[in-house]
Amino acid sequence: MSDESFYGVTLTGQDSTVSWDVLSNDEDFPRGQKLIIKQILLGAEAKEGEFNVVEVFTVKDSLRIPIAVLKAGETRAVNPDIEFYETAVTFKLVKGNGPVYIHGQNIKDEVEIVDMEDEETDEDDEAEEDEEDLPKKKQRLENNTTNNSKKN
Repeated sequence: MSDESFYGVTLTGQDSTVSWDVLSNDEDFPRGQKLIIKQILLGAEAKEGEFNVVEVFTVKDSLRIPIAVLKAGETRAVNPDIEFYETAVTFKLVKGNGPVYIHGQNIKDEVEIVDMEDEETDEDDEAEEDEEDLPKKKQRLENNTTNNSKKN
């Protein structure tokens, strides 16, 4: 089961940094949380001819890389469709004054926790069933061999 929600932030010259973090203390979703960025848009108020560069920093990989270069009058939107899986990320407007809108989906997948003792019990039960069927299989095999010998 998963829980999906809309994710959206605005970067401007004054508020140029926004962080997203994995909810590690969420008991319902202990693992499997990811952020998917679908689109990055330059606002209508952006200055004509000014470049707006959005950079992302991922904690898990210590990666810092630009993910969008926008310019009013030329490029107003990009569709990066990138996923950040189980890592905190920080979006920063490293050049320009924006506004730049980032939106996508926050997805929390419920991960089924399997008890190894239960799994071992299931495997043991299957092994016992196979052992019980073994004499029957041997008898069928012997019967087939005997019947085939008589026909030849």
